[in-house]
Amino acid sequence: MKIKIDINIKINRVIKHLVVSDLFFLGSWSMIQPIFSIFIIEKVAGANLAIIGSVAALYWLVKSLLQIPIANYLDKTDGEKDDFYALVTALFLAAFASFSFATVSTLWHLFFTQFIYAIAMGLYIPSWNAIFSRHLDTKKVSFDWSLDSTVVGLTSFFATLASGLLANWFGFSFVFLTVGAFTLLSALLILLTPNLIAPPAIVKESELEPRDHTPAGLGR
Repeated sequence: MKIKIDINIKINRVIKHLVVSDLFFLGSWSMIQPIFSIFIIEKVAGANLAIIGSVAALYWLVKSLLQIPIANYLDKTDGEKDDFYALVTALFLAAFASFSFATVSTLWHLFFTQFIYAIAMGLYIPSWNAIFSRHLDTKKVSFDWSLDSTVVGLTSFFATLASGLLANWFGFSFVFLTVGAFTLLSALLILLTPNLIAPPAIVKESELEPRDHTPAGLGR
């Protein structure tokens, strides 16, 4: 019995930009995870294990409470501008949070920065998923989602390996500044994504309105 495996990796430009953007954003933030607890204990005055747990809990609470109302608003608003602006705002907030972590030394600053990052993710997840779902390639729904997950996963593999070495060689601040820079790069890629938001002088009039690429039957 012969089994033929045909892998066609051709994807549309919007999906490609979103995948690469996800690579830089989520991939770079995975550098923070292995060192974050140690960073808090060593650099934040008065920190202990209870503080580490509270900081993590704050993230999950704020992010979870924000996602549903934001997603509901994005779904009820016509067009793609709201998704686009929410996504860009999320990335700039995340970049700010990463840069802010580089200077954290007090508990209030730590919780404030984590709060900002949680807001960023509460905006990022529904807006990125909305745009990505809308531009999925016909007959490649599973492939597009799996490609993003695989790319981010492989990037995170190398990023987590490197994070400890970078923190050991150059310090915690270097890691946070690097993550912030990659997050800004992710925002730039979203701003340059074709067929989303573009001035009339750049694209044809027929391309100004976002097209619905959602495969027929998706969501039933």
